[in-house]
Amino acid sequence: MLPTCLVYATTINETESQLCDAYKYALIQSLRAPVEKGIQSIYKDDKHAPESLSWDAYDTEVLQIRQLYGVGGSYEITLKIKPCYRAHITYGVDEITIRSDGTLIRYEHLKTYPIVDFN
Repeated sequence: MLPTCLVYATTINETESQLCDAYKYALIQSLRAPVEKGIQSIYKDDKHAPESLSWDAYDTEVLQIRQLYGVGGSYEITLKIKPCYRAHITYGVDEITIRSDGTLIRYEHLKTYPIVDFN
Protein backbone atom coordinates (compact mmCIF):
# COMPACT_ATOMS: atom_id res chain seq x y z
CA MET A 1 0.00 0.00 0.00
CA LEU A 2 1.37 3.40 -0.98
CA PRO A 3 1.46 6.14 1.64
CA THR A 4 -0.96 9.02 1.11
CA CYS A 5 0.30 12.53 1.56
CA LEU A 6 -1.07 15.97 0.86
CA VAL A 7 0.93 18.01 -1.66
CA TYR A 8 0.57 21.73 -2.28
CA ALA A 9 1.89 23.22 -5.49
CA THR A 10 1.65 26.56 -7.22
CA THR A 11 0.81 26.00 -10.86
CA ILE A 12 0.42 29.57 -12.11
CA ASN A 13 3.56 31.42 -13.00
CA GLU A 14 3.20 35.15 -12.29
CA THR A 15 4.55 36.08 -15.72
CA GLU A 16 2.07 33.79 -17.47
CA SER A 17 -0.77 35.26 -15.43
CA GLN A 18 0.19 38.82 -16.36
CA LEU A 19 0.51 37.87 -20.02
CA CYS A 20 -2.91 36.20 -19.90
CA ASP A 21 -4.41 39.43 -18.54
CA ALA A 22 -2.66 41.40 -21.27
CA TYR A 23 -4.20 39.12 -23.94
CA LYS A 24 -7.63 39.48 -22.34
CA TYR A 25 -7.49 43.28 -22.25
CA ALA A 26 -6.04 43.47 -25.77
CA LEU A 27 -8.93 41.31 -27.05
CA ILE A 28 -11.52 43.43 -25.24
CA GLN A 29 -9.98 46.69 -26.46
CA SER A 30 -9.91 45.39 -30.05
CA LEU A 31 -13.70 44.98 -29.83
CA ARG A 32 -14.33 48.53 -28.53
CA ALA A 33 -16.28 49.82 -31.59
CA PRO A 34 -18.87 47.00 -31.74
CA VAL A 35 -19.25 47.03 -27.93
CA GLU A 36 -20.04 50.75 -28.02
CA LYS A 37 -22.52 50.14 -30.85
CA GLY A 38 -24.21 47.47 -28.70
CA ILE A 39 -24.37 49.79 -25.68
CA GLN A 40 -25.89 52.56 -27.81
CA SER A 41 -28.53 50.13 -29.12
CA ILE A 42 -29.39 48.86 -25.64
CA TYR A 43 -29.81 52.30 -24.05
CA LYS A 44 -31.14 54.36 -26.99
CA ASP A 45 -34.74 54.28 -25.68
CA ASP A 46 -33.85 54.45 -21.98
CA LYS A 47 -34.99 57.93 -20.91
CA HIS A 48 -33.15 57.62 -17.60
CA ALA A 49 -29.78 56.56 -19.01
CA PRO A 50 -27.00 59.09 -18.38
CA GLU A 51 -25.88 60.88 -21.56
CA SER A 52 -22.26 59.86 -21.39
CA LEU A 53 -22.28 56.14 -20.65
CA SER A 54 -18.85 54.59 -20.96
CA TRP A 55 -17.28 51.25 -20.09
CA ASP A 56 -13.87 49.93 -19.11
CA ALA A 57 -11.95 46.88 -20.28
CA TYR A 58 -10.77 46.13 -16.74
CA ASP A 59 -14.39 45.79 -15.58
CA THR A 60 -15.42 43.60 -18.54
CA GLU A 61 -15.70 39.84 -18.25
CA VAL A 62 -15.14 37.41 -21.12
CA LEU A 63 -17.97 34.92 -20.69
CA GLN A 64 -17.38 32.71 -23.71
CA ILE A 65 -15.22 32.37 -26.80
CA ARG A 66 -16.90 30.06 -29.29
CA GLN A 67 -14.94 28.67 -32.22
CA LEU A 68 -17.14 28.68 -35.33
CA TYR A 69 -15.24 27.02 -38.19
CA GLY A 70 -12.23 25.23 -36.76
CA VAL A 71 -8.88 26.42 -35.47
CA GLY A 72 -7.90 29.78 -36.90
CA GLY A 73 -11.39 30.44 -38.24
CA SER A 74 -13.91 32.89 -36.92
CA TYR A 75 -14.88 33.16 -33.26
CA GLU A 76 -17.82 34.57 -31.32
CA ILE A 77 -16.85 36.38 -28.15
CA THR A 78 -19.47 37.03 -25.48
CA LEU A 79 -18.67 39.80 -23.01
CA LYS A 80 -20.35 41.00 -19.83
CA ILE A 81 -20.20 44.80 -19.92
CA LYS A 82 -20.98 47.20 -17.08
CA PRO A 83 -21.74 50.62 -18.59
CA CYS A 84 -21.00 53.43 -16.17
CA TYR A 85 -21.17 57.19 -15.77
CA ARG A 86 -19.28 59.87 -13.83
CA ALA A 87 -16.51 58.30 -11.74
CA HIS A 88 -17.23 54.69 -12.73
CA ILE A 89 -20.71 54.43 -11.23
CA THR A 90 -22.29 51.35 -12.77
CA TYR A 91 -25.61 51.98 -14.53
CA GLY A 92 -26.29 48.55 -15.99
CA VAL A 93 -25.10 45.08 -16.86
CA ASP A 94 -25.24 43.77 -20.42
CA GLU A 95 -24.12 40.79 -22.47
CA ILE A 96 -22.78 41.57 -25.91
CA THR A 97 -21.67 38.97 -28.47
CA ILE A 98 -19.28 39.98 -31.24
CA ARG A 99 -17.70 37.99 -34.04
CA SER A 100 -13.90 38.19 -34.16
CA ASP A 101 -14.17 40.22 -37.39
CA GLY A 102 -15.92 42.99 -35.39
CA THR A 103 -19.52 42.18 -36.36
CA LEU A 104 -22.02 42.81 -33.57
CA ILE A 105 -24.05 39.58 -33.30
CA ARG A 106 -26.42 40.15 -30.38
CA TYR A 107 -26.85 42.11 -27.20
CA GLU A 108 -28.99 41.66 -24.11
CA HIS A 109 -29.67 44.03 -21.25
CA LEU A 110 -29.53 42.16 -17.93
CA LYS A 111 -29.86 44.77 -15.20
CA THR A 112 -30.29 48.49 -14.57
CA TYR A 113 -29.10 50.22 -11.40
CA PRO A 114 -30.73 53.39 -10.07
CA ILE A 115 -28.93 56.63 -10.84
CA VAL A 116 -26.99 58.05 -7.91
CA ASP A 117 -27.91 61.68 -7.30
CA PHE A 118 -25.19 63.68 -5.58
CA ASN A 119 -27.28 66.86 -5.11
